[in-house]
Amino acid sequence: MRIKIADLFRTEPINTEVTVKGWVRAFRNNQFIALSDGSCPQQLQVVVDFENTDPAILERIKYGAAIGARGMLLESQGKGQRVEVKASEITIYGDCNPEVFPLQPKKQSLEFLRENAHLRFRTNTFGALFRLRHALAFAIHKFFNDRGFVYLHTPVITASDAEGAGEMFRVTTLPFEGTPRNEQGEVDFSQDFFGRATNLTVSGQLEAELGAMALGEVYTFGPTFRAENSNTTRHLAEFWMIEPEVAFNDLHDNMDLAEEMLKYVISYALEHCADDLKILEDRLLEEEKSKPQDQRSEMALTEKLRFVTDNAFERLTYTEAINILKNSNPNKKGKFQYSVEGWGTDLQSEHERYLVEKHFKKPVILTNYPAAIKAFYMRQDEPQEGVPGPTVSAMDILFPGIGEIVGGSQREERLSRLEQRMTEMHIPHEELYWYLDTRRFGTCPHAGFGLGFERLVLFVSGMTNIRDVIAFPRFPGNADF
Repeated sequence: MRIKIADLFRTEPINTEVTVKGWVRAFRNNQFIALSDGSCPQQLQVVVDFENTDPAILERIKYGAAIGARGMLLESQGKGQRVEVKASEITIYGDCNPEVFPLQPKKQSLEFLRENAHLRFRTNTFGALFRLRHALAFAIHKFFNDRGFVYLHTPVITASDAEGAGEMFRVTTLPFEGTPRNEQGEVDFSQDFFGRATNLTVSGQLEAELGAMALGEVYTFGPTFRAENSNTTRHLAEFWMIEPEVAFNDLHDNMDLAEEMLKYVISYALEHCADDLKILEDRLLEEEKSKPQDQRSEMALTEKLRFVTDNAFERLTYTEAINILKNSNPNKKGKFQYSVEGWGTDLQSEHERYLVEKHFKKPVILTNYPAAIKAFYMRQDEPQEGVPGPTVSAMDILFPGIGEIVGGSQREERLSRLEQRMTEMHIPHEELYWYLDTRRFGTCPHAGFGLGFERLVLFVSGMTNIRDVIAFPRFPGNADF
């Protein structure tokens, strides 16, 4: 039976015959194969008895070829590995012509690998990255499962726009030519598959709230879509979201849950992905050597992760943050790209990073934002002295190097207040009757937040482009693979 290289290194059954299978990463002196099977970052050395091996087989052992090797596992005589396999039999499963294979045994640019995303899993960097992504996803499920949450699958196709931004992908089976129209000349969606206009979801939050009103604690973890024409290193058209919703939680409970979850999953990665994180940290250090000193990260990757796990998150209101930013040296000297004029300013990433990296030197949770810049479902605060305008019980968690990573709020559970806010924002009540019903029948305080999974992977991996932390990125002008 085949044994995975990770299991072989873990158990090291010396002087035992083993069978390993994987892909050739190097073949030196017609004798030494560096074999990788993706189960771990390490490669296994397979020693070929080239004098007694068919020359036709030796000729086919090329970089990228898929092979199997059967032989004795022995203590290695060479440097750099504890054990090696002395092969008695080599099987070629799939040839690879290195003359035409797009990947070569040398450093490839990340841009080149994005263009060849179907092959980039085979590199050390992306092997480490996607093992790390798996571990983070598992840790999230484990965190919520261990705390009694119910995993709720919310719909990918929906008729609602949870964020009210209108940047949605339309779902339809109507023909592009000869689209049926009503008497007003508008598209007649009554003849469409669902009998109404539908789109790909931008969030599972509203449906998760329905579950929380009966099950108490639920979370979603699924794909979401934004038809936002943003060609940046921080935006995707398709990404994954984690959205817990908890009945009877208020804003402070919500902050506690989010902080606990983030510390848990990052600690899990530090404990279980040390070898992969080492590869990613070394890659980041090498990449930053070419940058000017003032553009380099102040902390190494694992140091930055422990910065999060080892510090209590600083909590302050939006109003307090504005006062800090307005009086900061970068703002006074015009070094912010977007100056902070005063209360009501929509904070940018540079402002968020200043608070985290320069002012507090720890992760930050901002709360109680102006109602005008937040969504309709957030609970309205009572007027407070010293606060210029109406606020909502919202929170954002800010991390070093990335800015906002979590956004959430206590939800507005009071029917009259919710309806009033929907009217102000021109959101039709009849389309969300089912959402309003949760406030009509057995309403209670509740809260939740959203964590963009790719933003989390970006932070933990040290990568700088979000298109590198999802297997097949979707963004304006690109839907390859």
